[in-house]
Formats: sequence, C-alpha cells, structure tokens
Amino acid sequence: MFARRSVFFGLRCLAQDLALTALAFPIAYLVRAHLMPSLWPLGPIYPIYRYGNLLVGVLLLWPVVGWVLGCYRRIDPREKLRLVREAIILVSVSSTLVLAGLYLFRAEYISRVLVVVFWAVDIAFLVLGRLFLFSAGAWFRDRMGRYRYFLIVGTDGPARELAQFIEQGESFGDRLIGFAYTGSKAPTDLPVRYRLLPVEALPELLETQPVDEVIFAVTREELGRLEPVMRRCQEEGVHTRVHLDFLPLNVSRVYLEHLRDVPLLTFASGPDSEILLFLKRVMDLALAISALVLALPAMLAIAVLIRVTSPGPIIYRQTRCGLGGRRFTLYKFRSMVANAEELRAELEPYNEAEGPIFKMRNDPRITPVGRWLRRFSFDELPQLWNIVQGDMSFVGPRPPLPEEVTQYETWQRRRMRMRPGLTCLWALEGRSRLRFKRWMELDLAYIDNWSLWLDLKIFLKTIPYVLRGRGAF
Repeated sequence: MFARRSVFFGLRCLAQDLALTALAFPIAYLVRAHLMPSLWPLGPIYPIYRYGNLLVGVLLLWPVVGWVLGCYRRIDPREKLRLVREAIILVSVSSTLVLAGLYLFRAEYISRVLVVVFWAVDIAFLVLGRLFLFSAGAWFRDRMGRYRYFLIVGTDGPARELAQFIEQGESFGDRLIGFAYTGSKAPTDLPVRYRLLPVEALPELLETQPVDEVIFAVTREELGRLEPVMRRCQEEGVHTRVHLDFLPLNVSRVYLEHLRDVPLLTFASGPDSEILLFLKRVMDLALAISALVLALPAMLAIAVLIRVTSPGPIIYRQTRCGLGGRRFTLYKFRSMVANAEELRAELEPYNEAEGPIFKMRNDPRITPVGRWLRRFSFDELPQLWNIVQGDMSFVGPRPPLPEEVTQYETWQRRRMRMRPGLTCLWALEGRSRLRFKRWMELDLAYIDNWSLWLDLKIFLKTIPYVLRGRGAF
C-alpha cells in the first residue's frame, strides 16, 4: 500500500476510534448503572453528567496514546490480526493510565467498575469497528465502481513486482490496466489478462481510457529517453511515479524534500521524524531529572562506599562517541582500581569478547563494591546526567570508545546515527554475553524499527533483567 494512503487510512481509523469511544462511554455507564446492580450487589453511581470531564479526558488521551504506540501509522486493512491487536493494546494502555490518574489525583467519586466496563465495551467497539470499516469500504467501492487505474511502463522484474503489489491492493480499488514495453519487441511471458502496448502508444491511451497513475519501472538509461513520455503524463495531469530500483542504495526511506525551491531526493537510513525525536528527548529529560532526584540518596550512599573501600576518584570519566561520532565525557561510578586503564594491556590476552571491545568475566581490576555495582548496573546511575545534557538517551545503542570505532566495519558505523542509550535490544538478549556481531545487528535492528512504543517496551523489559543482574560481567 502507498504510504500516503496508509496515512489516510490511519486518519480514518483515528476518527472512527474516537466516535466509537464516545459511544462506548454512555453504553458502559448504562451497563454499570442499570444492568450490573441487578446481577451483583453494587452501589449506585453519580449521574452521567458528573463524568463529562472524564469523557473529555478520554477523548484527548486516546489519540495521544495511539500516536505514541504507532497504532495509526502504516495502517494496512489486510493485516486484520494487527488491527485487532493494536485496538486492544490502545484501550488497555489508555485505561491503565486513566486508573493511575484517578489514583494519583484521588478522584474517589469516579467508579472504578465503570472504567473497567468501559475498557471492555470500548475494546469490543474498536475491534468490530476496524474490521467493519475496511470491509464496508471495499463493498461500497465495488458497488459504485470507484477504482483507481494504473499503468506500468516497463516489463522486467521490478515492473512485475509492482504489478503484484497493485494486484494485492484490488480490495482497495486498485486496478492494473497493463504494461507499456520500451523495446522493439513485446514480451511474450506476461499474463494475458493485462493489456500490452508499446510506450509510444501511451499518449493515445491517455486520451481514450481513464488512467490515474503511470509508474515507470525502467533502467536509468531508459528513463532518460522516456522524458518526453513523462512530460506528456504531467501535461495530462496523470499521477506519475518512478521506481528507484536502479539506484545502488539500500536505504529505509526515500522522499523528496525542498530547500527553498530546490527539490532534493533524500535517502534516510535512520529515524528522521523531528517531532518524534523531539518527544523522545522531552521524555528522556523529564524521566532523567525525576530519576536523579529520586536516586540522589542512593547515589550519595554509593559514593561513600566507593570512597571508604577503594582509593581514587568516585566518578570515572571516559571519552565516548555519541550521535554521529560526536565525542563526549561519559560518567560512571568507579568500579575498578584507580589505575585500571594502565593494567588493561596486561590483561588483553584474557579478553573474552569478540571484535574491538574488551570484556573479562573475572576482571581482577574490579573492586568488591564495583562488582556489586556492575551486577545491578548501579555504576551507570551518573549517566542520568549524560541524558540531561543530551549526550545520551535512556534507550539507544551503547556509546563506544573512540578506539573501538576506528576498528568498525563500514556497516557497523551506522549504529552511531542514533543517540546512544543506557539500554537497547542487546540488553534483553544477554547484555555482556552477546557476540560482537550480534550486538551490532541488534543495534541496527533497533534503528531500523525505532518508535516511541519500541523504546517503552525495551525500557520496561530491561528493569527485571537489571534487577536480576542477568548477563552482566
């Protein structure tokens, strides 16, 4: 499905979810106020108008949670299980936040049973609504003949692949007219159900048959020769697309952007949504400041332990590489002897890690207190200040040492295109026990699939791993 259409479906889905949520609330109230007391000994509740503020808050909260969780991005009506799963997650997370808010603000007058009933009714409405929305749309489109007609210029592998994708979109009203070949001979192995014509006949076809979009799936050389045909499509007002398969690049996103009036074709292989990245930064900042305040007594106690058990500084400072290779000073509670860096050369033969990193299970440089700090990651608490400064995030690839980066292969350097963090996917798969290559692959997988919801899942899943001291040297 085209990305713009996916956005449109997302907006439709959002509007429908809000309408159904607004409908589910009074129904849930009727169930709680009239049906349930006849079945269970429940007390009366306030009149429904007393819950107007709650309904307004719900209608404001649901879209925000849905956007953060990515429930309205990349909507594909064919993925019915995903639509159902995301509706359940959306209502469950939002309802949990509502209950937490009621507890936090001591809103005793609001029935908790009502919230639970609303949770169940809203899930049922949203699931049925999402399934019905796209089924009804397909039925209406077939009855009214509302189709969008495509023609593909080209007949090679990329063109046939696009034809398959368009065929998969027939339930959305997509219809493939046929192919326009660019050579002197027409291919004989294309499906007979599609029209086949020379590209020179394309202008005549535009005059005699509805064509909404023309997709050029040809080589770079052919594209240059087909400029007059593309210009004719533009003059006719036909939506024109160009398949970029001929570009020797493997990137996640390609889009056109303008610098003033200059069009620039942009290739992005990492997160580039300024709004979502800004939200990630705001969340990092708020959580880091809160964590610093709450952890201050524990950090003072750790500082005293380090001071009385081992000579040397309390805070260990080390130069690391951050976003885009920018260097910054990383802060940790010192967990080794003061001259640990000088002793590393002697221990190099005992390195248990692959690649440019150094890991040793029974490293003799680690102090008794430091071993305990490392086991539960307490030595990393000062990195909350790195997050406040903007050098790090809670979730992201771990910041490497400059000397490690010089030994990276080219593909491994892309992991520095995301702000480094305290935890990431590698923390859920073994922390220090991971092989170096697998570590790099997980970091790149995180970058390629990044979302605020993914950050939240990784952060929450990391907490029990850290508390159990799992996988740490």
